[in-house]
Amino acid sequence: MTNEVIKTTGLSYDYPDGTEALRGVDLAVRRGESVALIGPNGAGKSTLLLHLNGFLTGHTHNPGGETHAAVEVCGLEVCKRNLAAIRAKVGMVFQDSEDQLFMPTVFDDVAFGPLNMGCGDAEVRERVARALAEVEMTHAERKAPYHLSGGEKRRVAIATVLSMSPEILVMDEPTGNLDPRGRRALIRLLKKLTMTKLVATHDLELVLDLCTRAVLLDHGKVVADGDTRAILSDAASLEAHGLEKPPSLRDGR
Repeated sequence: MTNEVIKTTGLSYDYPDGTEALRGVDLAVRRGESVALIGPNGAGKSTLLLHLNGFLTGHTHNPGGETHAAVEVCGLEVCKRNLAAIRAKVGMVFQDSEDQLFMPTVFDDVAFGPLNMGCGDAEVRERVARALAEVEMTHAERKAPYHLSGGEKRRVAIATVLSMSPEILVMDEPTGNLDPRGRRALIRLLKKLTMTKLVATHDLELVLDLCTRAVLLDHGKVVADGDTRAILSDAASLEAHGLEKPPSLRDGR
């Protein structure tokens, strides 16, 4: 049995306006890895994430003519017939937490996924309690989401995913718009979560703290893939692809 829980093979995707977002992306993520997707704006990071639970569906670019699934998650091809099973395995946390918080209370938001999975009342309550405890937001169960701070909303958004017990946590700019205290608290939380994590971000200090592996994308292609510290120490490569060496690695630190 393969240990790969995410696999893309020659994945290509063009937006309806003709924008070529992904160009032959090969990527394999093993169970339990914490992997960062880095690159400039427009590199294809968010587009790639949206393929992992079927929000977008690209095709395989394979000059050899062989047929492969463009995207596989936990051994399942990402296609219409498998979407329900895949979306139970992949928890997606969007860049804007408010995209995931739309119910009257925090409890209702976190319960939404388990209810749609067909869980009974007792199991829903147990899942909500466990997820809120994991993100240290039990006290907010009856609050309206719009009364929460940005950092609290991000934690609850993560709880809406954890309540469905996913195997993979996928996050798009998780520290975006957080103040320094909220950012540090979120990083501590993410470090405690043991499932496979795939994070698209410009926050390279977060990448150093959280991810053992980094994948650098530019113009829809993978241009580097390897040890996080090695990739983020290569100032010339980062500059060539619109990034800067993180402050903690400058001056030989």
